[in-house]
Amino acid sequence: MEELIQPTIVPAILEHDAIAGLTASKPSGLRGRASSNAKEMEDGRSSQHSLDALMRTLNSYIKIMRQHAVDPELIKQIFRQLFYFLCAGALNNLLLRKDMCNWSKGMQIRYNLTHLEQWLRDNSLHEFGALAALEPIIQASQLLQARKTESDVDSICDMCSKLSTAQIVKVLNIYTPVDEFEERVPIAFIRKIQAKLKQRDEQGTTSTTLLMDTKYSYPVTFPFNPSSVSLESVLVPEELHLGFLIKH
Repeated sequence: MEELIQPTIVPAILEHDAIAGLTASKPSGLRGRASSNAKEMEDGRSSQHSLDALMRTLNSYIKIMRQHAVDPELIKQIFRQLFYFLCAGALNNLLLRKDMCNWSKGMQIRYNLTHLEQWLRDNSLHEFGALAALEPIIQASQLLQARKTESDVDSICDMCSKLSTAQIVKVLNIYTPVDEFEERVPIAFIRKIQAKLKQRDEQGTTSTTLLMDTKYSYPVTFPFNPSSVSLESVLVPEELHLGFLIKH
């Protein structure tokens, strides 16, 4: 499952531009790298197809599971694991791409994530851990959009409860303004964020790593659901040659 979804993560979650005109301007310092208009149009179509492909794949997975009567509890656990993988792949790529760290891209990513959130709600899976598994990438997109002044230090630290200090600082360091009217994040502000988060790190309530572990697996539990059929009343056909079965 993860192998099929992995190629669509970056195009569908990070690169897909669903809000027209929002990313018309490129981050300052990166404009010289602009490709031809034809290539940009092709990339836009590719990202659109990837988002559609991701949603189709999710629909296909849940349809197959329900057709084969997979236990609902197992379906919840499978999609919690799958959405963790989506989050880890998206966040790890975001942390390594300077061109993705700006205000407008943060809004685009947040909008793209709403498709996944709505899919979970439509399939009644949002209350069983899958939505919570998306929190790190959701908070990263909110961090890109947030105001970054000294008065916002506390609110930003509270907002990014599922991100490690290394991840928050990385996003702030590579944040790239989209136009001349926006400034880079001041070093003094980043240091205040680090000082505030140091208290949280000392409590050991969050991870200290930069990249999420894409190989992490949640513990799996297999629920016992007794059969509603009275098995002692079942007649076994002789053609099956199961005469050794004994009814109690």
